[in-house]
Amino acid sequence: MFHLTDLWLNNMLDNETRRRIDTARDILVGKVPDPKSQVEQITIALIYKFMDDMDKEAIEFGGEATFFTGEYEKYAWTKIFDPKLGGHEMLNLYGDAIVKLNQNPNIPQLFRDIFKNAYLPYRDPETLKLFLKTINEFKYDHSEMLGDAFEYLLSVLGSQGDAGQFRTPRHIIDFIVQILEPKKGESICDPACGTAGFLISSYKYIVEQNTQKSKGDLLTPDDRKKLMQNFIGYDISPDMVRLSLVNLYLHGFTTPRIYEYDSLTSEERWNEYFDVILANPPFMTPKGGVKPHKKFTIQAKKSEVLFTDYIAEHINPSTGRAAIIVPNGIIGTSQTAYIQLRKLLINQGLYAVISLPAGCFNPYSGVQTSILFLDKKLSKFTDEVLFIKVETDGFDLGSQRKQIDKNDLPIVRDLMLKARFVLNNKPAEYKTEIRNLLNESDIKIPDSSVLFVSKKEILESKDAILSGEKYHNLRQVLESEYPLVKLKDLIKIQSGFAFDSKLFNEDIGFPLIRIRDIKTNSTKTKYTGDFKDEYIVRNGDLIIGMDGEFNCVIWKGNDAILNQRVCRITEYNNCLKEYIYKMLYKPLKEIENDTIAVTVKHISVKQIYEIEIPFPPIEVQQEIVDYFNACEQEIIDYKNMIAEKQFDIQNKISELWGETQPESAV
Repeated sequence: MFHLTDLWLNNMLDNETRRRIDTARDILVGKVPDPKSQVEQITIALIYKFMDDMDKEAIEFGGEATFFTGEYEKYAWTKIFDPKLGGHEMLNLYGDAIVKLNQNPNIPQLFRDIFKNAYLPYRDPETLKLFLKTINEFKYDHSEMLGDAFEYLLSVLGSQGDAGQFRTPRHIIDFIVQILEPKKGESICDPACGTAGFLISSYKYIVEQNTQKSKGDLLTPDDRKKLMQNFIGYDISPDMVRLSLVNLYLHGFTTPRIYEYDSLTSEERWNEYFDVILANPPFMTPKGGVKPHKKFTIQAKKSEVLFTDYIAEHINPSTGRAAIIVPNGIIGTSQTAYIQLRKLLINQGLYAVISLPAGCFNPYSGVQTSILFLDKKLSKFTDEVLFIKVETDGFDLGSQRKQIDKNDLPIVRDLMLKARFVLNNKPAEYKTEIRNLLNESDIKIPDSSVLFVSKKEILESKDAILSGEKYHNLRQVLESEYPLVKLKDLIKIQSGFAFDSKLFNEDIGFPLIRIRDIKTNSTKTKYTGDFKDEYIVRNGDLIIGMDGEFNCVIWKGNDAILNQRVCRITEYNNCLKEYIYKMLYKPLKEIENDTIAVTVKHISVKQIYEIEIPFPPIEVQQEIVDYFNACEQEIIDYKNMIAEKQFDIQNKISELWGETQPESAV
């Protein structure tokens, strides 16, 4: 929530309220330069003043003061403004009050929590007097305006916190909430709630969805009571807990359920599950790593891994859903814990990944982020993950994040809502419906920014990467969308030599690779004569058989020499050896099939040089190699499984014969 220019906030706030907040900050900035501390001081003063307002209101209606009574009566807000007090006396009274109010037994636990560890960070009477005079202009009520005013105040918290927290832009929060569609009877949690932005947005969404004539008029008193209990937030920072409590309180939550709690190291709340979880967890890990408890499925020390694991494991097992903002490390880091986490996510209900622009968190962080969407119910209706790339979110990607006309978020939101609806009602038409929506004339998002990838393909790939761009690049190559380049521009070839066959030997000499050895990737012939180094093949070299069957292999074994009709690739120009190897099989077979020969088919070096292959960037070549390697490993695994089954069958047959045959037949 850090956009001071956010239209939603500007429209909701009147100029006078906004002026008061800005004035309070301007007064403090000389003595309290840290925005977080400014917000804390304003928060404490507002709640202090509001408690006094509530006492006055009670007295006006014939009741008695509740908060400032007995020994705490001297701390009443009006007492601080006693004209008899000098500047330093006022400062001492106020400073003493905010330190001791959390001990006041007449104050509800909510307010005591707000005043926990409160103190006055400066000792200038004139600054305090001007500041409290501005706060005194605020009037307490439970209006929506006051809650929105507090959110405007929280919008200054854009800088990174000690634990790696970043305030989530309001429009991104609302975008996520609209896609998840929280309901009035559902439990909703943010395990790293910060200032409770996700919880407030979810609450407003539910009220809006239950409005006919006046705000929330379709909610019964019982609905409202349960609604207040359904929102839960955790945060490790007591300062964030304080701000969340105030934010929810000013939005009508009399007893907000926000807890100072470390979701990663404490097991106390591990058995709590929720219908909806929304979060932008901390990206940063403390020095030495997190020391989590043992209940996590993924064993890791990184905060981002553990938080994502926590959320995936704490949504309702049957109908729970979640949205998690994650850095690119979660999407593509090749470390074991990250790979295990991505596989866990797919098995735990991942059905969509939305990639956000790299500057979405500017000016505070340029980190690339994505949103993971999990839904236990919907994910069962599709065997694919939907990837969507957002090019722009309605703001430019510079440090000032100025508003612009282009905005993909409404279109992506509609796509996601369509996906949820179709999966719930007619899953067989899922992909068709999404494609139809993309083809509508007013849809501006490129078709290439939307991709369906099978869960099986992701799980069986080397690193289970959750990047739509990776799979899009792969398909571009497989569909020949990259330019075709001749091998003569990419490689150099060394032909073999016609060694004297009289010097061939099977026992002594230097190993010799003959045409028959290509298929088996091994040699039985040795050569006892002299030869030049240029004919030596070393372990890992790519060689091609040029007679009979036009095969190629990456040589595995000791050094050997090239016989005639075998060649070796010696140089690679901006291309991977493994990629050339994978791409050669198809054109070699095509040439072989088109070659007519009376005795033995033959391919020349010139023909090899003229072969054209798709030529993507080298990083995409690596992705293609990884993909094919995974497929080949799958084939090997299946063959091994079949061989094991056949072995089991043969053993079973032998056992049966041994049990049923008569002795004379043995």
